[in-house]
Parts: sequence; structure tokens; C-alpha cells
Amino acid sequence: MSKKIYFDNAATTFPKPSSVYEIMDKFYRTNGVNVGRGQYDLASQASILVQETRELLCKLFNCPPNKRVVFTSTATEAINVILQGINWQGGENVYITHFEHNGVLRCLHELQKRFGLNLNYLNTDSKSLSYDVEGIRTQFQEKKPDVVIMNHASNVCGLITPIAEIAKMAKSYQAEVVVDCAQTAGLIEIDMMKLSVDYMIFAGHKTLYGPLGIAGFIIDERSYLKPLLYGGTGVDSASLSLPGTIPHRFEVGSPNIHAISGLNAALKWINKEGIKEIYKKERVLTNKLVEVLRSFDTNLYLNNDLDNHIGVISCTFRDIPADRIGEILNQNEIAVRTGLHCAPDAHKFLNTSPGGTVRFSLGYFNTEEDISRIEEVLGAIEFG
Repeated sequence: MSKKIYFDNAATTFPKPSSVYEIMDKFYRTNGVNVGRGQYDLASQASILVQETRELLCKLFNCPPNKRVVFTSTATEAINVILQGINWQGGENVYITHFEHNGVLRCLHELQKRFGLNLNYLNTDSKSLSYDVEGIRTQFQEKKPDVVIMNHASNVCGLITPIAEIAKMAKSYQAEVVVDCAQTAGLIEIDMMKLSVDYMIFAGHKTLYGPLGIAGFIIDERSYLKPLLYGGTGVDSASLSLPGTIPHRFEVGSPNIHAISGLNAALKWINKEGIKEIYKKERVLTNKLVEVLRSFDTNLYLNNDLDNHIGVISCTFRDIPADRIGEILNQNEIAVRTGLHCAPDAHKFLNTSPGGTVRFSLGYFNTEEDISRIEEVLGAIEFG
């Protein structure tokens, strides 16, 4: 039986570092209690672990002292907390990339119906697949931005957004800036001391190599953002009003302490391996994968400079639908994602709707042998 090969890391990284499995199993067996709801030792230990995990995240992202970590269950929940918490007045100019996930698109669609938001796309060249920074500068001059929402890297084609440059321009107009780092947190160095960003979203189960069920966002402790959910926080229980302090304003109900323990282990693994080394390994594999895919009759959706990409590669094959390629690969124990990847605007922009693409997304635990196996399987397909 051939080895199962996983190339769907943009959906969730798999496998996880062994320490993540070990810590989660041990923690749930020895300390699976609630946080902030008891005065006994086990509850105190759980609270210490949660606080340590916040500190590890702040260190990883080089957060200034005024930034706080808010935990959510998913990045989509974090997006909803942020976008629905903004004090919309109606008619605001909102800028997004062509590559936003439905987590952003569907939330904005609902808000657009309620507040008449004006949605605009940041200028991007579809041929070179690159952001037109000067064109974006002109866009902002002609139509002042109120809110700018960007993913740091596309989950469809891996294109990296120049978030620092765009955020700096947006802030000159006092715009609020939201950056979705679900595909980059833990992979690319993110320096919150240097970024003019109001909200930075992360997903624990993707490039942070933690488990499903834990995500969150970085926010200024002075933020006015309104809460989305109401309930128990373990703080000031006598009051019927939510605490105004962050993170308590947004963290209601029992936190997923089990998932947080796994994220804690994953963050320590990233620190041990080194984020630069993790990214370096992915870039080597990305170059190898692109070389292999280019040897077949494919259309690759890439920027000319692979340094502007993470290890998420989309392609189509001449005369063979994406889903059929996915079936063939699956029959050969290779897991990829086909279709629209919950990002329909990206595929409209790439002109790959309605069938979508075949997406190969790399992770730390992929090998050159895995890529050689792709080459072998694709080589057996009769194209044209």
C-alpha cells in the first residue's frame, strides 16, 4: 500500500508536530478543567497556560505593549467579531483584495445590505498577478478608504499581499485596517511593531500548526470595537453588563482550553524550529513543485517572482477538469483540494470559474519524495 500524501495544508496543516498530540493528550487527562471559574490549583494552572499562550503569540508577532490577544474558535468567527463590531454609519468605502475568503465576503455582503457599504477592490494586475501599489495609492486619493481588509496571502494561489505598504497608505486617511493572516501566521515573520494594522487575525490550525478549534485576533487594548456575543466571562459576574476590558469583552463562555494547550505546544515548536527555517523549507519545496507542474500541460496561476508566494499553488490542466484531476490523485493516495476554495472572487479574477483549480498546498512535513510522487502520477495521465 502506497503512502498517503497530504497536499491540502491551506485547509489545515497535517500532520501536526508530535509535541502537539502529546501535550493535548496529557493535558486533557490531567488538567481538563475550566479557566477563570475556580480558585483551586487545577483552574489556576489552566489560567497560567492560557496567559502563557497569549504571551507566546505576542512574542511571535512582536506586538507592542498596547496590543491584546483575543481567542475565538475560528478565524471566521474572528472576522465576524471584528467586522460586525465596527461602528458603521452607512455608506463607508471598504477596500478588499480580489482574493478574500467567504469568511470576509459573506460577512461584508450582509453588512452591505444593512449599511449600504461601498465595496472596492484593491488594484491588482491579472496578467502579472501582482498588486499595483501606485494604482492603489491613486484609488485612495480618488475615493478615501474608511476600512481596508486584506488577506496576507491568498488561500487560492498563495500570492502575498504587500500589507505594510497598503496599510501605511490607508492609515494616512485614518482608515481601519484588518489583516487576515490565516495562511501566514507562523510561516512568515509578522512584526506588529512595524505594521499600521488595527486587527490581525490568526488561525491556530493552519500555519501555526496547532489543532482545530482555536484562532483569534490581535487588537489594541483601547479599541472601541463592540462585542458580538454576550455571556459569562468569569470576571465581574455580579454585573449584567459585559466587562469593557479586552480580552474579556470578546471572550464569553468557556474557552477551548484543550485546543489552547495544543496551540501552546505548537508555538513552542515554531520557536524551536525557527520561523525563518520553516519558511525556507517551504520555499524550497514550492520551487520544486512549480518545476514539476510546469513540465505538464498546465496553466499555473503565479506571480513571476515566487518570493511573492507562499506554498499554495493553483493550476488547471488542459482538457481535464480540476475535479477529475483531484479524483485521479486521490485514487493514488494524494490529497489535494479542487474547486473554488471558498474564495469565489479569486476564481472570477483568475478566470477559473466555475470549475475552479487544482490546489496543491505545502506544509512543513511534506518532502521532495512527495513531489516526486505527484510527478509520477501526473506522468501516467494521458493529456490531450
